[in-house]
Amino acid sequence: MTQISTEQLLTEWQAVLAATAPNVFQAAEKLAQQHATQLAISFYKHMLADPAAAQFLSHEQVQSRLSKSMQRWVITLFSLTNKDDLQPIIAQQKHVGDVHARIDIPVHLVLRGARVLKETAHQLLTGHPLQKECSSFVATLIDMAMEVMSQAYAASIERSFRAEESYRLFSIAQNSAHEKDRQRAALFDWQNQAMFDLAMGLQGNQIGSLSSSEFGLWFRHKGAHAFQGSSEVAAVEVTINHIDTVLLPMFNHPKHEFKPHQELLRDLHKQVRSIAYLIDTLFTQANELESGRDVLTRLLNRKFLPVVMNKEINFARTNNKNFSVLMIDVDHFKNINDSYGHEAGDLVLQQVANLLSSSCRSGDYVFRVGGEEFLVLLVDIAPDKASKVAENLRSFIEKEDFSLPDASNIKLTVSIGVAEYAGHPDPQQLLNRVDKALYKAKNHGRNQIVLAD
Repeated sequence: MTQISTEQLLTEWQAVLAATAPNVFQAAEKLAQQHATQLAISFYKHMLADPAAAQFLSHEQVQSRLSKSMQRWVITLFSLTNKDDLQPIIAQQKHVGDVHARIDIPVHLVLRGARVLKETAHQLLTGHPLQKECSSFVATLIDMAMEVMSQAYAASIERSFRAEESYRLFSIAQNSAHEKDRQRAALFDWQNQAMFDLAMGLQGNQIGSLSSSEFGLWFRHKGAHAFQGSSEVAAVEVTINHIDTVLLPMFNHPKHEFKPHQELLRDLHKQVRSIAYLIDTLFTQANELESGRDVLTRLLNRKFLPVVMNKEINFARTNNKNFSVLMIDVDHFKNINDSYGHEAGDLVLQQVANLLSSSCRSGDYVFRVGGEEFLVLLVDIAPDKASKVAENLRSFIEKEDFSLPDASNIKLTVSIGVAEYAGHPDPQQLLNRVDKALYKAKNHGRNQIVLAD
């Protein structure tokens, strides 16, 4: 995709400002200072009236945060003169475009809002001696800002698409044979436990659903995404739903009301075997791909974090579910490198990564996001349980003996920030919150967990 360079953008903006009379600058600035609130209200009034925008915006958000941001944007843009440094202005428009792409606001809605903004500004200038000149100047500024935003939006969407596709292929390929065996085992573990409990007289509503089992969590949060587009995925989803909503409830009723008990058990076994066959088919179709791993720990690297975060946010919003993120930092890690060498530090990080991976469920995600920083995304989990998981991890690591290359052992601790998804569509907002929580944990003595505000 061909993009206009920042230098070219600067040249074009400077040309517009150089051709503008000083009294037009003054009129535009006065318009912004006097009517910023009205301009913002007009913009969001039309945005909120659009059904497509309603899922991204709420009246509470507009009143508490977005409207004020919009007013600042209007004042900054309309107050430009030929004496201003334009680089921060262009950088701001690029940032806004990136945010719109991150939270998946359709660009046509933003462009429509810009059109309304220009119309409102023109109306507010009615009767002004410089109405024509000022309206034209303001409209040009808005158009140029939209152009920069749209370019940044398109570039961000393209990067996300490449990362999304790369992650999808990576998800299919990572430890393909091992993952297939692991998930088959998890599926049949659920079946065996369910059939044993049913044989012992438990009713269907006393059996944990397949969708919430270890296999179910993996399939909903990883498998379905990795193999998206395959007819087998839809078939697995239908079969899981049939087991949870049709077969298991039949065991709540007196025996023989629908089918003999043994026949229901055979149906359950048949449905599970059908899922196992479909999973085998999906893995057989997959090709191996090793990109996207952290070289040292073999965890997911930061490359796929935006993809996974957006996927889980969409899942949470669509299905009314919760998820949480843990940001984990190894305390005083620099001392390990300084005292024992970088080889020892690398070995310790590998052991921490193994502990985090083995302590999480199949549906959860574990990333290495920095030198000694890790991020764990806990799917389908209540906030209080996420805190317990974090505390268990902290305690587990504190008690563990970590091996060094010379066969000696050391102890270490970790600090953990915990943040629950709170409904905001931008994943960066959640990451900022968990970062702040981790910062508090490190600055309040380390070896502790801190919940985000």
